[in-house]
Amino acid sequence: MSAYMGKYADELIINARYIASPGKGILAADESTSTIGKRFQNINVENVEQTRKDYRELLFTAPGVMKYLSGVILYEEALYQKTNSGKPFVELMKEGGVLPGIKVDKGIVELPGTDGETATTGLDGLGERCAAYYKAGARFAKWRAVLKIGEKEPTDLAIDENAHGLARYSIICQENGLVPIVEPEILSDGSHDIKKCAEVTERVLIACYKHLINNHVLLEGTLLKPNMVTGGSDGPKSSNEDIARYTILALQRTVPVAVPGIMFLSGGQSEEEATLNLNAMNKFNTMKPWTLSFSYGRALQQSTLKAWSGKKENIPNAQKVLLGRCKANSDATLGRYVGGAGGASASESLYVKNYKY
Repeated sequence: MSAYMGKYADELIINARYIASPGKGILAADESTSTIGKRFQNINVENVEQTRKDYRELLFTAPGVMKYLSGVILYEEALYQKTNSGKPFVELMKEGGVLPGIKVDKGIVELPGTDGETATTGLDGLGERCAAYYKAGARFAKWRAVLKIGEKEPTDLAIDENAHGLARYSIICQENGLVPIVEPEILSDGSHDIKKCAEVTERVLIACYKHLINNHVLLEGTLLKPNMVTGGSDGPKSSNEDIARYTILALQRTVPVAVPGIMFLSGGQSEEEATLNLNAMNKFNTMKPWTLSFSYGRALQQSTLKAWSGKKENIPNAQKVLLGRCKANSDATLGRYVGGAGGASASESLYVKNYKY
C-alpha cells in the first residue's frame, strides 16, 4: 500500500526533518482565545486582540530564542497578525529560521456510547482551510486527540475513533503541503501507575500507526507529539530515569523508524519536570532512531507570562525568562541539561484536571 507521493512529498520530508533538528524544538503558542483568556485572568490582563498580539510579539521577538526553535504552532488569529511595527509574525519566524505551524482541529466533543470519552472535530472543510494556511505561510499543522485512563478506559471505540481522525487529518494536511503533527494525548488524570500508562500508550500508538498506514500517510513527512509515560496525577510518582525508560520502550515497540521526530507534549508537568524528563530520555543509552524533542506550551510559557504580567516595562525580563527555558530544553534534546533553570517558579505544577484548550 503506497504512501502519499504527490507534489508536496519532498517538501514534507524536508520540513519534517528540519523541525526534528537536534537541539531545536517547537513552541506551542496555539492557545485559543478562551484559553489565553484564562491565563491572562491569572495575571490580571484583559483578553482583547491587542493584548494577545502584544504577548505573542513578546514571545516571537525575544532575543536569541529562535536559535533554539525549529517551529512555532499558532492559533489562526496569530497566523495573520503583525508586530506593532507592521511585520507579519510569519515573516518574523521565517527570518529566524523557524517554520510557522497552525492548529487545525476544532476541539473535542463527547463520544456517544462512552463514559465521557471524547473525539476531535474539524475534518469538515479541512482541505480548504489547509490550502489557505499554506498560502499564508504555515508549513505544519497540529490536531489534538484526547484519551483518558480509567477503570474501563480508554475503550477500543475511543482509541479507534481518535486514531482514525488523526489519520484523516494527516493525509488531508499532506495533500495541502502541511506536515501533520500526530498528537494522541493520554491525559495524566487518575491514580494509575506508570506501567498502566505504558500499556495504554502502546495500545494507542499501535492503533494510530495502523490507521496512518491504511490512509496512505507518508510517515517520513509526519511528526509524533505524544504524552510521556508517567503515573497518574494521583498515582505513585516515578523518577526521571524510570519515565525515560518506560517512555522509550513504549516508543520502540510502536513507532516506525520512518518517523523523523518525536516532539513530546508536557501534559501538565512543571517546566522543570518536563525538561528533566526530556533530558533523561536523551541520556538513556538505547536505540533511538528518531529525534526526541519538545513541543511545549505551558512548560515554556508559564514563568514568562508571570514575569510579563501585561506590563511593557517587564518585557525584557520576561523575554530573558523565555530564553532560559528554551535553552534548557535545547540542552535536554542533547542530553546536556544539568537542572536548575528558572529557579523555584519553574517547579510549580501546571497540572489541570481534564485539560481543555
